[in-house]
Amino acid sequence: MNPTLERLHPYPFQRLAALTADLAPAALPRINMAIGEPRHPTPDLVIAELTGALDALSTYPSTRGTAALRAAITDWLTRRFRLPPGAIDAERHVLPTSGSREALYSVVQARVDRRTERPVVIMPNPFYQIYEGAALLAGAEPYYVNTGGARDTVMNARAIPRAILERAQVVITCSPGNPTGQVMGRGEYGELLELAHRHDFLIVADECYSEIYPDEDHPPEGLLAAAVAHGVHDFAHCVAVHSLSKRSNVPGLRFGFVAGDAGFMAALFTLRTYFGSAPSQLAQRAAVAALGDETHVRENRRLYREKFADVIAILDGVLPVTRPDGGFYLWVPTPIDDEAFVAGLYATQNLLALPGSYLSRPSGGRDPGAGLIRLALVGPRAECQEGAHRLRSYVESLTRSQNDTSSAH
Repeated sequence: MNPTLERLHPYPFQRLAALTADLAPAALPRINMAIGEPRHPTPDLVIAELTGALDALSTYPSTRGTAALRAAITDWLTRRFRLPPGAIDAERHVLPTSGSREALYSVVQARVDRRTERPVVIMPNPFYQIYEGAALLAGAEPYYVNTGGARDTVMNARAIPRAILERAQVVITCSPGNPTGQVMGRGEYGELLELAHRHDFLIVADECYSEIYPDEDHPPEGLLAAAVAHGVHDFAHCVAVHSLSKRSNVPGLRFGFVAGDAGFMAALFTLRTYFGSAPSQLAQRAAVAALGDETHVRENRRLYREKFADVIAILDGVLPVTRPDGGFYLWVPTPIDDEAFVAGLYATQNLLALPGSYLSRPSGGRDPGAGLIRLALVGPRAECQEGAHRLRSYVESLTRSQNDTSSAH
């Protein structure tokens, strides 16, 4: 067996299953706010395209995708991130993938050069665990940059030691962040772009939550737009990874894409002719329809705004929660150890949340996920409201218990 597999940490949901396996939950309908699986309705236009494209099941999809798909991707990127016309080329700058997970993994495999001494992949902490697994399986060392605190940013380039930057081959960013909801600004991108050109590493921007944000007039910045603004030619040292799962509520479609640095994309194409599969022709046709429509995406954001407002109002006064700058997670401080909190919440309320420490690693003298939980506001509005009420009830019971203990002493 590949010995590197032994270095992989159990996936967060494996750990959550083990944590709750021997617990008897309360006799209430289960509410799962642990997993970020979008549950808003799939747009009718996507369903119609899928059902009308069944003839495509008899055709192998090409690695590059159809010309119509590549045009839809470049058109969407140009509109969404206000790129100069023609800045992104459908033939040189984009490749479709089977979702963002597979894209992120294959990008790291294509970039890391095992011949160099102790290559490094830099990533935010807490993080989507694929970043770490991709680094380890590429033969690189993960380096964690803490985020999520009041003074932290999404990717504080100034916090990365020079010795690490000299070994870095990939720097992964996630904006809006999972789980923090933090958004990266043009200034942060500028610092990172300058370092990427100086130290010759690839910036990989995970932007799968880019279309979920509270203010219709202020969408999050993207790496490709920041590169243009900073005068980066041909998106050198930059790739962005996108997915339709969150934007269009189609996690089962398994559609994503990578866009950016033409030289790197040529290498990624070579890798993907051997590894990874292109989305099916059905998925490609559905993606063209989804990328061409913004009405369902605006409605998606409206639904999330309603749920965030509801949940934050319900939790007011018992937990310090604020609306994130993007994404659909609440990153919530807990009054006790996060793992113990999640276990108690499940046992007394039959409500599943994810311990923050399952999404992070100790680094720089602290664990930025410890003492927090991640709540995914992906279910129906009434379910999210009920989950918030149960969470409030659990916190209030902890407070009463602590007060009773203090009085007894």
